[in-house]
Amino acid sequence: MSRFEIKDKFLLDGEPFQIISGSIHYFRVVPEYWRDRLEKLKNMGCNTVETYIPWNMHEPKKGEFHFEGMLDFEKFLDIAQELGLYAIVRPSPYICAEWELGGLPSWLFNIDGMELRCKNQPYYDNITDYYKVLFPKLVNHQIDKGGNVILMQIENEYGYYGKDTSYLKFLSDLMRDLGATVPFVTSDGPYGKMFINGQLPGALPTGNFGSHAWTLFHAMKKMMKKNPGPLMCMEFWIGWFDAWGNKEHKGSKLKQNIKDLNYILKHGNVNFYMFHGGTNFGFMNGSNYYGHITPDVTSYDYDAPLSEDGQITPKYETFKQIIKKYRDFDDVEFTTKITRKTYGEIKAVSRIGLFENLERLSTGIKSENPKNMEALEQSYGYTLYRTEISADEKNKEISFKDAADRIIAYGGNKKLFTLYDKEIESAKKTLSLADGSTLDLLVENMGRVNFAGKIPYQRKGIKSDVLIGEKAHKNWEMFTIPLDEKQMSEVERLLSDSNLVNFGDKPTFTKFTFNVEEPADTFLDFEGWGKGCAFVNGFNIGRYWEIGPQKRLYIPAPLLKTGENTIIMFETEGKACDFISLKDKPDLGPKK
Repeated sequence: MSRFEIKDKFLLDGEPFQIISGSIHYFRVVPEYWRDRLEKLKNMGCNTVETYIPWNMHEPKKGEFHFEGMLDFEKFLDIAQELGLYAIVRPSPYICAEWELGGLPSWLFNIDGMELRCKNQPYYDNITDYYKVLFPKLVNHQIDKGGNVILMQIENEYGYYGKDTSYLKFLSDLMRDLGATVPFVTSDGPYGKMFINGQLPGALPTGNFGSHAWTLFHAMKKMMKKNPGPLMCMEFWIGWFDAWGNKEHKGSKLKQNIKDLNYILKHGNVNFYMFHGGTNFGFMNGSNYYGHITPDVTSYDYDAPLSEDGQITPKYETFKQIIKKYRDFDDVEFTTKITRKTYGEIKAVSRIGLFENLERLSTGIKSENPKNMEALEQSYGYTLYRTEISADEKNKEISFKDAADRIIAYGGNKKLFTLYDKEIESAKKTLSLADGSTLDLLVENMGRVNFAGKIPYQRKGIKSDVLIGEKAHKNWEMFTIPLDEKQMSEVERLLSDSNLVNFGDKPTFTKFTFNVEEPADTFLDFEGWGKGCAFVNGFNIGRYWEIGPQKRLYIPAPLLKTGENTIIMFETEGKACDFISLKDKPDLGPKK
């Protein structure tokens, strides 16, 4: 068995070891491509892979655990070890990662007395329950147990959020009690109190930054006197993420990357964030909130050295040449055949309306007052709130005390208005409806905030009174629309018995079928569509939105099959087209 230690340098079996690592999130990549991405990581010169572990994916409901398919992190670590790569694992309850609620499961909001990311017994109890299932799977992959994990992280960028050392100590003690034996690290922005507040005695502090390595390494060293050790940039941001509504696909300045990488490798250790970003499949994108909500796009390309679909970029080649100056390594033969293909234009075969099939897809829950998404035991997707307008309410103004994130209102067989984020707080819309009319409010969770102080306030749906006039409206029926596997199976059944019908400006599901002789990577071009999400053979490949910058959704070849394939588009804006196109190149918007 080997051992990994932290002294003034990292030591592997007593010999100095420089960590040159790259981030790959197994949960953002189809498992059929894990080996390809890891081979390309090693080929660039990295000796280590880093990954988070997202709690919300592994325990989507309290006590319901999943470690299969895309969530089989043990297989991911095994492949890395077969290739001779070491691993850094960040199993924190909170991961940030531009991931929905930073990886925290939304069902935590339903627990009495719950406070997140601090000393709080309900929080501690639920972390303990989760870790008791997670860690028996993780600890046998540690290097001193014959595996390849050399470091584990406690929490994540905690200095940005709080300074409760007792909470960090709880996590550290729990991890040790459950069999963690490798050294621990923390990671924070290397800026004064942020860096200091995130530290815990006995865990090596590491820094997260994208430039000015000389200045920040010097600052880190001064702030590491109580926890001395080798310098490491745990997240070397060599790209950035995009949000819906950005004017361009964000990237880095390669000249600055080159300068900083050379300095880091001369004086310390590095983890590229991201080496390969992958995709925010399903509803797993996070959001940020600085004055207004900015939900992340489906692609997590990140302008990384390896693109969203695993293509080698000029940045990759540049970094490879730099790394060659600091360590010897051989080229790796890539063993996974990956091709891109244009399948062309595909015509729709059937369409159904959401409202016309609502009660076949969801069971209504009646309540005097509207309930938020979490209270309805729903985590992601859409919730539809339905009520009847009385005679004394028609032609009055409707307003919302508290709701998130996006509301489309329908009544009298037409779309009435759309409200988004801060518009919801301020808007007063006149209800030009006859008495006895049905009012439907389709509310979308755009992705819970994953960073900073807004995290505790991420309940979704309608969270308080809906006022008509100045009076709280009563008597609601709520329908959960998570578009999960069970619900989408029923959608597909209904579409199989339907024709191609026009439903005007109301939400719809549209079905497309096409034949494939040999599956290849392709990209769904949603030009002409408004907003919604797309399903390929039942798999949610993510959201689309005409505002961009992303214009095409990535479909990995393993999601396709030889023979007939199905794509279903859920469109909320009434812009369903009778065709889609599958292209052989991505379109993430103009490059910044």
